[in-house]
Amino acid sequence: MPPEDLFDCGPDPDNPGWNHWNLKDTSLFNGAVMGRLIARRDPNGMARLRMFPERRHENVQGIIHGAVTLSLIDISLFTTMHTIGSGNAGPSVTLELSTQFVGAGDPSRPLDAVSEIVRETGKLVFVRGTVEQDETTVAAFSGIVRKMNRAAPA
Repeated sequence: MPPEDLFDCGPDPDNPGWNHWNLKDTSLFNGAVMGRLIARRDPNGMARLRMFPERRHENVQGIIHGAVTLSLIDISLFTTMHTIGSGNAGPSVTLELSTQFVGAGDPSRPLDAVSEIVRETGKLVFVRGTVEQDETTVAAFSGIVRKMNRAAPA
């Protein structure tokens, strides 16, 4: 299935300069767990994926759960491919993800994964970045994505 059949990546009217990054099937992980996501290319060429934390994203300490931050990072690998890479964020898989948590996420503020491509080959994409809330760094990360071949049409 072509990516445009799976994703809603059009302009977000509530956030000029941003695009939606949502699966059309909201019962799948991204929509069911993460909620609304928006993405853009920053003026410095970095890709930015934003989520809007809700109560369900908090842990018992009242901060954003680490699993939510990890999920945002994983999704950002594909947003980065789509936004500043080859554009093919479709049939791919995360091979490696390294994360360092350096601060707590505040559930009252948007959480952004800001990333860049270190290198892209025919089959691999190497990404690194940070998770931020305004001037606060919540995590640093690097990851490797394996681009998969699309199945031949029947």
